[in-house]
Amino acid sequence: MIKFGPSGNGEAFYAAGYKHTTEAAAYCRDLGLDCYEYSFGRGVNLSESKAVEIGAAFKNAQVEISVHAPYFINFANPDDEAAEKSYNYVLASAACLKLLGGNRVVFHPAAQGKASRDEAVAKTADRLKILRDLIYRNGYEDIMFCPETMGKLAQIGTLEEIVEFCKIDNCYTPAVDFGHINAREHGSLKTISDYKTRLEYMIGELGYERVKNIHVHFSKIMYGGKGEIKHLTFEDAVYGPEFEPLAIALKELKLEPYIVSESAGTQAEDAAEMKRIYNSVDTQ
Repeated sequence: MIKFGPSGNGEAFYAAGYKHTTEAAAYCRDLGLDCYEYSFGRGVNLSESKAVEIGAAFKNAQVEISVHAPYFINFANPDDEAAEKSYNYVLASAACLKLLGGNRVVFHPAAQGKASRDEAVAKTADRLKILRDLIYRNGYEDIMFCPETMGKLAQIGTLEEIVEFCKIDNCYTPAVDFGHINAREHGSLKTISDYKTRLEYMIGELGYERVKNIHVHFSKIMYGGKGEIKHLTFEDAVYGPEFEPLAIALKELKLEPYIVSESAGTQAEDAAEMKRIYNSVDTQ
């Protein structure tokens, strides 16, 4: 089944007096949400006991959990020692995910840096082959590792690049951030067809079964000449993208991804709104 949920805890969560992620499980359940993304953006610093406690709370609430690996991963870094840290960030995220009881690790692939685009993409692909070997060596083959489409032009992570990375091995599944795509392409996502074209491209390249349950991030994002500037809320009427055309495209193509809201402070409410929209749209 398709699932909707927030990335982390929003302003209303704390305003209601909640303080701990263990409380987010019931909070999401009570909003009718189905999943939750725990961010290790600034590092994997969750203790084993706390991870087990959080995992138990989410299991009890029947809300599935994924994690986002640290933001400073860069598999195009020319320095091998820095790349070693990136491998460890992903593997540490996976180890903690196991304790949480989830099965999806989202990660940013790379930044272009001073290399040419082709050089940076090739370096990233080579490093993802090494990461693949480490994933199997450490017994994490039952986890979905999800390289994410990125919103800034200087980042590696166009949809086409992510699809090519996922061809390396079945352990990789796309994390498609439609807000990022819209930002780096300066407002390209407007119609049902705009979404279907991209989803059908993935299906054509990776097959329906691998695309059916992809990981999706969705938020409205301010953008400029270099792409993404900052995340917004669903109140935005300027930048987009809008969710309803995506909801229709997903229904028409019979896809059932995780959809995680990354709105700025209203992520749970906007996740609930996406679920409402999805359940309300009709397809022919």
